[in-house]
Amino acid sequence: MSIFTWCSRRAGGLAMLVTIALSYWVISNELDARRYDYKYQSTDSLSAPPSYDPKRGGNWVKIFSYYCLLIHFLVFVFPLRSCWAVFTITRSLRKAARTRALRDIKFGHRRRGSSTSLSSSETLTSSRDISSTSSSEAGDLDPECCADADIAPDRIIHAIVIPNYKEENDTLRETLEVLASHPQARNTYDVYLAMEQREHNAETKAARFTNEFAKKFRSIDFTVHPADIPGELAGKGSNMAWAARKLSEKYNLGQRKDVIVTGIDADSHLSSNYFALVTTMHMTYPDTATTTLYSAPIIFDRNAHNVPAIVRVADVLWSAAGMSGLYKGSSVAPPTSVYSVPLELVDRVGGWDCDSEAIGEDLHMYLKCFFALNGNLTVRTVLSPVSQTNVTGGGRGKGLGGIVTDVRARYKQALRHMWGALDTGYALRKVVEVWKERKHTSRAFRPLHTSLNDGSDSYVPESQIDGVDAEATPESGIFSDVVTDTLKSPDWERIIVLFHRLFEAHFLPVQMTILVVASTLYMWATDGTPDVHGVNWIFTVCNVLRTAGFMEVAFYLFLYEGFHKICVETREKEMGDAGLLKGMHFSRREVKTNFIDYVMVPLVAPIFGSIPCAQAQIYHFWTLDLVYTVSKKVTRRRAKSVTVDALV
Repeated sequence: MSIFTWCSRRAGGLAMLVTIALSYWVISNELDARRYDYKYQSTDSLSAPPSYDPKRGGNWVKIFSYYCLLIHFLVFVFPLRSCWAVFTITRSLRKAARTRALRDIKFGHRRRGSSTSLSSSETLTSSRDISSTSSSEAGDLDPECCADADIAPDRIIHAIVIPNYKEENDTLRETLEVLASHPQARNTYDVYLAMEQREHNAETKAARFTNEFAKKFRSIDFTVHPADIPGELAGKGSNMAWAARKLSEKYNLGQRKDVIVTGIDADSHLSSNYFALVTTMHMTYPDTATTTLYSAPIIFDRNAHNVPAIVRVADVLWSAAGMSGLYKGSSVAPPTSVYSVPLELVDRVGGWDCDSEAIGEDLHMYLKCFFALNGNLTVRTVLSPVSQTNVTGGGRGKGLGGIVTDVRARYKQALRHMWGALDTGYALRKVVEVWKERKHTSRAFRPLHTSLNDGSDSYVPESQIDGVDAEATPESGIFSDVVTDTLKSPDWERIIVLFHRLFEAHFLPVQMTILVVASTLYMWATDGTPDVHGVNWIFTVCNVLRTAGFMEVAFYLFLYEGFHKICVETREKEMGDAGLLKGMHFSRREVKTNFIDYVMVPLVAPIFGSIPCAQAQIYHFWTLDLVYTVSKKVTRRRAKSVTVDALV
């Protein structure tokens, strides 16, 4: 392992140590100056003072001060961007809801005035040509603001992978029931239960579900990821990698361009409109169809009323982080938990990685696709929020001990999220590769199941495919399954934006905490002394930015109320139409009763942000492995549906 590789994997920890060292030196230097001034004033005026330069270390003080200003500016910008994202997404969702309501009314009038009998849900949602809602020109359709979508044409196949390990039967069954309720499920959904060999009776469990839902999808199958494969770390990434290689075998070259792989959590509830929107965008933009990743906002709207306020707010802010890149016009938008990738793009990058750095499988796959395309990855927002459950340790109704249990469970999840700081090191190494290969843009790749099983973007050497037509693949021969193309040159502007977002996710929580404490100590150390370095104005600005940042977070929570409400109302209507409303969980919010959530914000930042981030970065100095644990989920079969007027 090279020194660069070692350092890149510990970039967060090294940055933390450098920031602490710089802060310590600057503050201790100012304290020395203060002690000197006190001693000199207390000595006899006739005695000659020792030589001392009050401007000593001025450059380091300026570096410290301006870096502190930069960090505070980033803290100010991030919630501002999140506010804009949740505002625009909420506005689009409301527009979509109004459009659906008007269409339902018009359809109801037509149905009452028609002698035609409508006997099935398939009849009510029959497909029609995509051209009826989409212009032939890609620029005429704005998928990010698309109010609704028609049911997917049958030629598009959605390969839905559900990685799971020791998930409760009720959790899996509920997720499958929601998917099966979609009108297009029987025609376009290929569902894959990605099981783990480490789970006792995993095959029996999977076989029971495949038999139960066999007639409700286009197909349903399961894969069993072997235990203890050398070089693999147990987790969602390795499970996805194994399932993808297995499902890849089922689609021939003619089908692959219209197969879209979607990875979802075992407790994710997706609307039928999610897949319809993905299909609409896939068909509307054929030029970028195979180089596009689709991501959607997430919402914790099923058991928020049953977890402590501090856990609830932590998840609200986690969804804010995910939404911060999903606003219209954003070119860098890493997914959170649920996302869709064309199978050809999966082929291009060699599937999912399985090592320690891929524990944050969603971000890692995004980075892999991003750099495989020299930063020219297209990202489209799916305006269909994914319903998730808050992490719980089962502490509901158990008093203070129960609250501690739930907080501990959420902290473990936060540590797993922050372990993803390894992805910054991965991105650093990939950008070096992009720079080295910037002049070599010819690429050739093969279907995932025929490539090397090493998780790399294993391109066929260009020297071996000379003479192969880039637009036509030979019908026979050793290169009959090779796809060739030419990459665009690196998009350095997007790459810079990407590293800004990675810095926000993996560095900012710790850097902000260190510098808030350090700047406070610096102002205390220099209180009452001349501003010889001319930097005091910076800390005044920092105080303003810090205060504004907290106000923006509070404003985000206010905007989130509307987002949460429209998401719950939409999901409740869809579950009612599907006959799944009974026993389904819905967590409602009211601004006037959620004041406790606003109070919890100052506690959430350190407990579920700075501290687990620092812990992960310190641990990386001696280990990159993290034991993946499964969090408890809430299901409608374990408890009754509730309507809550106040969140406590």
